[in-house]
Amino acid sequence: MSVLQANCPSCAAPIEFKSGSTIVLVCPFCRSAVARTDKNLEDLGKVADIVESESPLKIGLKGTFKGNRFELTGRAQLKHELGGFWDEWYATFSNGWVGWLAEAQGKFYLTFYQPLPADVKIPAFGTLQVGQTVSEIPNTVPLVVTEKGTGTSIAADGEIPYKLVPNERSDYADLSGAGNAFGTIDYSLSPPWVFVGQQVSLAEIGLADAKSATRKARRVAVGAMGCPNCGGSLELNAPDKTERVTCPFCNSLLDVNQGNLSFLRSLEKIENPFVLPIGAEGTFAGDVKFKIIGAIVRNVTIEGETYFWHEYLLYNPQIGFRWLVYSDNHWNFVEPINAAEVIVNGNIVSYNGSTFKIFQDAPARVEYVQGEFYWRVEQGETVRAVDYVAPPLMLSQEITSNEINWSLGTYLTNAEVERAFGISDLPKPFSVAPNQPFTGGFYIKWGFALLGLLCLIAILMIPLGGLSNNVLSQQIILPPMTNATAPQTIFSQPFDLKGNRNVKITASAPVNNSFADLDIDLINEQNNEVESVNVPIEYYTGSDSDGSWTEGGQTQDATISSLPAGKYSLRVEGTWQDFRQPLPVSVKVEQNVSRGVNFWLSFFLLALLPVWALIRKFIFESRRWSESMFSGSSSSGGAE
Repeated sequence: MSVLQANCPSCAAPIEFKSGSTIVLVCPFCRSAVARTDKNLEDLGKVADIVESESPLKIGLKGTFKGNRFELTGRAQLKHELGGFWDEWYATFSNGWVGWLAEAQGKFYLTFYQPLPADVKIPAFGTLQVGQTVSEIPNTVPLVVTEKGTGTSIAADGEIPYKLVPNERSDYADLSGAGNAFGTIDYSLSPPWVFVGQQVSLAEIGLADAKSATRKARRVAVGAMGCPNCGGSLELNAPDKTERVTCPFCNSLLDVNQGNLSFLRSLEKIENPFVLPIGAEGTFAGDVKFKIIGAIVRNVTIEGETYFWHEYLLYNPQIGFRWLVYSDNHWNFVEPINAAEVIVNGNIVSYNGSTFKIFQDAPARVEYVQGEFYWRVEQGETVRAVDYVAPPLMLSQEITSNEINWSLGTYLTNAEVERAFGISDLPKPFSVAPNQPFTGGFYIKWGFALLGLLCLIAILMIPLGGLSNNVLSQQIILPPMTNATAPQTIFSQPFDLKGNRNVKITASAPVNNSFADLDIDLINEQNNEVESVNVPIEYYTGSDSDGSWTEGGQTQDATISSLPAGKYSLRVEGTWQDFRQPLPVSVKVEQNVSRGVNFWLSFFLLALLPVWALIRKFIFESRRWSESMFSGSSSSGGAE
């Protein structure tokens, strides 16, 4: 690595340009931005001191990326036009690469300059729209615009590979792609420069052991300051990130500018609406402790009716920010996600293998705020909020003219929230939440599983129990009766029955618009024991204004449970309508006949539970979607 030694043109102190790609170096003695030109050094002006934060990064830290070692040799700090700032660390690689490691709200993005073909023209900043795919940038995955804005260079340290001008404003656009792909278009140059890379974790770049550097504690300075309106003492939980804070004493909304508080306006005083207090600590997402540092009341107005909900801002110095959303006594834990990994297809979106259906699309308004926030929150500010559900998950999209954000909410029960904060007696939910899961799915799943098992057992029992056996098939003729009430009797041939098997007796007679009433006795010839059944046969046909009709049939049967094994015969005694004519009767005796009575009785009893659960699910989903602006889009909601 070549080192250029020189003297600061402002204070004459010795300075060193350690990297050949370094364009600007911040003099550690006088804070001047010194640019290296072809002939001499140029003083670009003084830069402010870096706003110290709880970042684990620092100049001189060394790591690896894709097997290549790098060192952090510089740091630029830029302020967002809507408040807040982010850091861009200059990474010098041993193989000659030059990378930027951006750090914002606890996330890290490593990008590299990507030259574009001469005939490729990047869309102008003014024409670029959030949600637009920038197809002009060649990349393995499409890159979508998630934010466009203006940044101001407010501070720097170490060596910088471009001509940094203090307080210079520049337009930029941030892009996201699937698989943590990330990109930035820098419009401070003409033509714009493109940087492409990916979101990374500290472990992925060899900095897993990096700890927050010892910083000058701004918390003490801010905590010692009083509210400019009432003088009350304030202490911030995230002083390096907070842009707005409310005074708990006079209900003033205050602006935070690097530790300096300024009065903005007095908020309308209302009775504290929040269920959880500012400062409460809860454990979520795999034993991670978060602290509530802010709370918001938001609302939407739909068809003249206003609906309110609360959003609690959670903060952990190592993880960053999360949200806990409270609506109709229901809770959701909300995390930011990569917008490029959400696939929108009309009212249906897909994310991480799940399909979500649209539930609400309306302007969401900030009604009341309390605590501190990482953006310049304003009472009355409005964003377009679109919610999609796949219980127990909810995808939420917030859209402004310059930014689009996606977040994923996971439904939490009261018990889970109470356990997280170590509290009890939270208000019980009413109605059905948009992404509240139906808890009766267990009964549906296992109820139908048991029905399937019953059917399988029934199928297996057919060969195990044996097939039906025809032991008698005979036609007998009952002679004419002397009168309509004097029955005729005749006996069948003898036949053998096996024990422990049911007996089915079937009788057929050629009756037509008449009847025959048969009393059939099953006689055991060894002990003369008798088992009797009645087999009535009647069959009628005709026609009327509705057409032809029939009633009854010419064949009927009766079944007897198992009898002792032995030799049996039938005694058939009958009366019939045309008693002056003989009556031919066909009789058949079968054993081991599958009736299915036990099966269908068991099936009915087992079906009661899943059918009851299905009815409950239908009512549950109807109540869910009755609250939606898009109730016609679904009647069943998302996954179980």
